Amino acid sequence: MNTKNMTDMTVGSPTKHILQFAWPLLLGNLFQQFYNMVDSIVVGKFVGADALAAVGTCGSTSFLFFSLSAGLAMGIGVIVSQYYGARDEERVKAAIGNAFYVLVCAAIVVSILGTVLAPSVLRLLQTPENIMPDAVTYLRTTCIGIIAIAVYNGIASILRALGDSKTPLVFLIIASIINVVLDLVFVLVFHWDVFGVAFATVLSQFICAIAGLIYAYIKIPYFHLTKEQLKPERYIIINSFKLGVPVAFQNSMIAISCMVLQGVVNGFGETVMATYTITGRIDQIVQQPYGSISMALTTYAGQNIGSNKIDRVKQGYRQSMLMIFLFNLVMIPIIYFGGAYIVNAFVDDPAVIKMGADALKITSICYLGLGMIYVPRAVLNGCGDTGFSMITGA
Repeated sequence: MNTKNMTDMTVGSPTKHILQFAWPLLLGNLFQQFYNMVDSIVVGKFVGADALAAVGTCGSTSFLFFSLSAGLAMGIGVIVSQYYGARDEERVKAAIGNAFYVLVCAAIVVSILGTVLAPSVLRLLQTPENIMPDAVTYLRTTCIGIIAIAVYNGIASILRALGDSKTPLVFLIIASIINVVLDLVFVLVFHWDVFGVAFATVLSQFICAIAGLIYAYIKIPYFHLTKEQLKPERYIIINSFKLGVPVAFQNSMIAISCMVLQGVVNGFGETVMATYTITGRIDQIVQQPYGSISMALTTYAGQNIGSNKIDRVKQGYRQSMLMIFLFNLVMIPIIYFGGAYIVNAFVDDPAVIKMGADALKITSICYLGLGMIYVPRAVLNGCGDTGFSMITGA
């Protein structure tokens, strides 16, 4: 079998594997956050603060709806990485064949629920009435894109499980560029405002998902499936949910806590809401290296557990903790002392800039502890113990 686009992490330097695997993930996550930031910048600069608040209030709710597909994709990735580490090609193909049943069916259900429940959820968050129409429009439009997100997440998770983190990066870059262009066109030319920003995001996600599926079929032999491998297999489906649902639940708990906080923030008016939206975007960017190293370590641990190389899993754990520590030595001073300049890139409102700078000083001192959480969670997920990871991470 052609393994040109795959990486066997069961041999070689753990640090080298994790770093080489993590940097495309980091760039991909940054591009993903970049077009989220562009949404905020375009809305804040060209539509207004109320529209920015409407987009911001949907952030944690959107994350809640996206959590199930993201969690299931990770569970599928763990299964594939373990089979790949064990050199069981037939089981890898069977896992890929069943992945699409799991992801697409779950995404359809969540997409329908998100569209129907959007107004009710936003009212629970005490969303101000003057921004409610824009918030409902944004949330319902993005919920349509959940199916595309599920398909892309599944393909990306499988490719990463096989040791290929560079290809998902390429598709994210393409999607980000398309999203930026469409943001500007839909808002500045068509004047679709909040709907235009949401629709640009959805359309770019669909393009990314289709491109990823075509690439995987052409380039990755594991995606050449027979009818037998496409048959639903109870063990794989159950195991996908067994591994994926705890991760989804963990993400959902985080999302719900963010929604509760968003509800509190909404009670303080548009200035505080805009500040919360901006600082949230910045904190998400800072956390990307944590997530990238975590995803790399999950694949690394999965392959080595599949190959029964426990000592290599321990090595990867220790070296990943060191990487997180060194990153924080650099990043914390930048955010603590430069917060005002960063917030100013989003808005020109002095009140929002002052409040945002103060908020970033507080959150930056917590970065080290937050980063250290990601590493043991990644090892647990890669080893298939997502249940305990859920308990410690929720």
